[in-house]
Amino acid sequence: MKITTFDPHVITEDAESAIGLFEALGFERRHKKDVDDYDTSDVRMKDANGFHVDISQTGFLADGDRIAIRMNVDDFDEAYQLLTDRGFRNLYGKQPLSTETSRSAMMVSPYGFTINLVHHIKKEV
Repeated sequence: MKITTFDPHVITEDAESAIGLFEALGFERRHKKDVDDYDTSDVRMKDANGFHVDISQTGFLADGDRIAIRMNVDDFDEAYQLLTDRGFRNLYGKQPLSTETSRSAMMVSPYGFTINLVHHIKKEV
């Protein structure tokens, strides 16, 4: 398994406030993705130094905002198994979230920190 991205990820019910903070710090919005089944929208931001931060607006958190690590990998199943073998659980339930372009799981460790595990699916052209 190869890690292709490893960035901070803010998960909140007030994304606009978090986005405004990072814009004041010099970050710009790069792209946005809505995931209707989970009432979630994701914004990827980047600054002039090449640093990224992801900010998600969601209503599924019962315990307030969460800070996570976004970890993109080339082999989702291998990474998912590695994390579950170490006691992580998927906040989405038993199944990862699957869309046309990605698979993901919000994995919470037994200690409380979160890894947003993502694999981007490349379309054949």
